Amino acid sequence: MTALSQSQVTVDPEKVLAETESAISRITSAKEAVGKVIYGQETVVERALITVLAGGHGLLIGVPGLAKTKLVETLGAVLGLSEARIQFTPDLMPSDILGSEVMDVATDGSRAFRFVRGPVFTQLLMADEINRASPRTQSALLQAMQEHHVTVAGERHDLPAPFHVLATQNPLEQEGTYPLPEAQLDRFLLQIDVHYPGRDSERRMLFETTGVTDAKPETVLDAAGIQAIQRLVRSMPVGESVVEAILNLVRAARPGGGNAKLDEMVAWGPGPRASQALMLAVRARALTDGRFAPSLDDVAELAEPVLKHRMALSFAARADGMTINDVIADLKTKIG
Repeated sequence: MTALSQSQVTVDPEKVLAETESAISRITSAKEAVGKVIYGQETVVERALITVLAGGHGLLIGVPGLAKTKLVETLGAVLGLSEARIQFTPDLMPSDILGSEVMDVATDGSRAFRFVRGPVFTQLLMADEINRASPRTQSALLQAMQEHHVTVAGERHDLPAPFHVLATQNPLEQEGTYPLPEAQLDRFLLQIDVHYPGRDSERRMLFETTGVTDAKPETVLDAAGIQAIQRLVRSMPVGESVVEAILNLVRAARPGGGNAKLDEMVAWGPGPRASQALMLAVRARALTDGRFAPSLDDVAELAEPVLKHRMALSFAARADGMTINDVIADLKTKIG
């Protein structure tokens, strides 16, 4: 018996069933509440919810004006999480994110340092246009995203729970942007591409957002409820076929595995964190879809947002006009 199946044996099926039915109802309410404010971005909303329910961080990429910032604000309100926004700019410093120590002078003349917390001390952090800050400032989030605490002047400061970063990013070809370092990209559970809305959705948006009043998001969850769902996601059963599909997909995306064609196209591939991310994400997607266990379709659906920011093409592949999406699409054909 594998370690995975051993951990699943200890789960009470009836308890999980009841918790799952309750969670599905609350998640459905959350999706509906977000949908009243954000129009024509159903896939984006779903993947943002998956990111939070899986306990991870999300990177939303798209041109300005596609409601990325509004989506994050709406999610914070609907999920009942405290939120803060950091507008990333070229002159932003790490202390502007983490906080800094200041010296207090008491009435008796004694002096002592006091830590003033930065905006990172929140449950849902919106890192707006994260790629407009310098790499040094971008890296200030590394420890927070992975370990959920920060270290300032040698002292550890724990972040609130739950803690999630939803960062927005403009396409790199736009002026005044800096590529995120690979180590930080790997901290994001999903890369969520935000595309233009469909015609009908944009038509509805014209009327709904240019009237006298705007729709206000309704709070349907809270921090405790989110954490309960996150624990449920980690306890959901995963079939052996899904586990094998995850392993096969992620390992096939790495050069050096015996696939000469892929070795020519891929400079570096996803590490084990990609497998972990996909394992959590497929469980969360099943839950948001009202199902009790993930399927191979979930693996195929989430392969691109989990893998694309964890891979890089070789120079030869880029010269031939290949894209990461092309590579992942080819790998997905082998699932199942």
